[in-house]
Amino acid sequence: MNEIIYTITPHDPAGHRFFVEISISAPTPSGQKVSLPSWIPGSYLIRDFARNIESIEASCGEKKLLVEKTDNNHWQIEACQGPLHISYTVYAWDLSVRSAHLDETHGFFNGTSVFLQIHGHEELPCLLNIKAPQSIKNWKVYTSLPEAKKHPGCAARHGFGMYLAPNYDALIDHPVEMGTPQVVSFKACGATHEMVFTGQIPNLDLARIAADTARICEYQIKFFEPESHKAPFLDSSDRYVFMTMVTGKDYGGLEHRSSTALMASRNDLPTIGNPEQSEQYRNFLGLVSHEYFHTWNVKRIKPKAFAPYNLYTENHTSLLWVFEGFTSYYDDLTLFRAGLITQEQYLGLLAKTIANVHALPGRFKQSVAQSSFDAWTKFYKQDENAPNAIVSYYSKGSLAALGLDLTIRNATRNEKSLDDVMRLLWQRYGRDFFSKPADGLKEDELAATIKSATGVDASDYIARYAHGTEDIPLKELLAGQNLALSWKNSSQTPSLDIRTKVAGDACQIGNVIENGAAHKAGLSAGDTLVAIDGIKVDTGNLDTLLKRYQPGQKIIVHVFRRDELRSFTLTLNPPLQNECVLEPGQA
Repeated sequence: MNEIIYTITPHDPAGHRFFVEISISAPTPSGQKVSLPSWIPGSYLIRDFARNIESIEASCGEKKLLVEKTDNNHWQIEACQGPLHISYTVYAWDLSVRSAHLDETHGFFNGTSVFLQIHGHEELPCLLNIKAPQSIKNWKVYTSLPEAKKHPGCAARHGFGMYLAPNYDALIDHPVEMGTPQVVSFKACGATHEMVFTGQIPNLDLARIAADTARICEYQIKFFEPESHKAPFLDSSDRYVFMTMVTGKDYGGLEHRSSTALMASRNDLPTIGNPEQSEQYRNFLGLVSHEYFHTWNVKRIKPKAFAPYNLYTENHTSLLWVFEGFTSYYDDLTLFRAGLITQEQYLGLLAKTIANVHALPGRFKQSVAQSSFDAWTKFYKQDENAPNAIVSYYSKGSLAALGLDLTIRNATRNEKSLDDVMRLLWQRYGRDFFSKPADGLKEDELAATIKSATGVDASDYIARYAHGTEDIPLKELLAGQNLALSWKNSSQTPSLDIRTKVAGDACQIGNVIENGAAHKAGLSAGDTLVAIDGIKVDTGNLDTLLKRYQPGQKIIVHVFRRDELRSFTLTLNPPLQNECVLEPGQA
């Protein structure tokens, strides 16, 4: 059988370098074109991973071939009759879920960062030979990529050796972690799940994490497949892998078809002997729930613009609020429905999201549909003016999902809900995504899908609250489900209407809220606060100083703008009603 054979070796952990080799038995006769993706699905920013390729060579037998780079991420290789051998070195020092990282403690990579696409041969099976580092013993391999069971050199479970992907698209959608992590496994609806934790994590309560995650997975599998209870990833792997890199402060995740890569702070994770559920651990469970939900919503149910992906340019869609926003709505809702948090805790998480969205004036300038389309620029390239100019398709998208759910429930007397919409999307677009020609949700198809699933006409709702910038009338919608929404002040301290950040040992303005007190006085993002009415401002005393004043009073604020001392007269605003409260109404 004609196959592409990839070999990857962590050959220089101290220098953070992977060595990659590719063998092509029948290359394109006129010369082989190869490339490395410019971005990774799920993270909508052009990242130019090819910049990390330090050197590249090609040969045919004993003959060295000319390799010419034709643009940022494409190469043209001199014609040969084959077999063609390509070798190159990849610098891997990005400790994130998006790229590749290698040192003496572990190795991690996404295929988009390390595996060249062989143009014209993308549908061929890809064998991947993962080799062990020569200088380090006892490492194991963790990935959802299946072992190449019918090939010589087949890897044992968690071993180095041969793995198999049906094509290039699959090859780059199974990240790999190697090292000596802490590992636990469990079954959900009969399907094997592994949780892999890399980093220094003393006294980690693996059993508790596995038990809680199993409840998340069981719920979501049954949510989409209430009759078969079949896990979606069984079309591409015999297991699902959560691979978590643990540091002191990081947080994030990136979904794949049969796995997810996560970043978490060790303070987010529970320890043995401490049964309390901290807010940080709830956040971690929410992250796990979010990324696992993506196994259905994004990895299989996609916008048509992503079916298939073009990995070399921006793929614009106005529907990220559906795919990321709906997922953000269901992540915490899953925790509640699975019995991992109480109703009070769930309403608290929902209220926090509402408050965060309503705190920023950018929601009146950009719709969530526009935010989705502009993800590549405005959302992933935020600057100091972002709170005034943009809205998040994650957070406001989750509120749009909440509003849709409430609208459907109220209109049908709770006989239908957004759940029915998600299941119809799964049946139409997701269930057979990898087994037949791919299709996706068209840009203008959501309203019709909602109508088919529930009988409710949501076209006006979508026009006003997804494509428009009106605030979603959540108070009225929640009242229909006997839930009360109210607002209160979280603080009595007069407001400068700024966000601050620590810059060394100084207090610096990070954002100035449009039309707020600081904006009207002339203060700007980047100004370093020096003094208020002659009293020094430091990194911890700003609120204490402001408590001495009343709203409406004027203060003299001294700042450094670059290396220039400036003085401004500012009129303090009253504290905002910035804390949202959700609670059951009176029956």
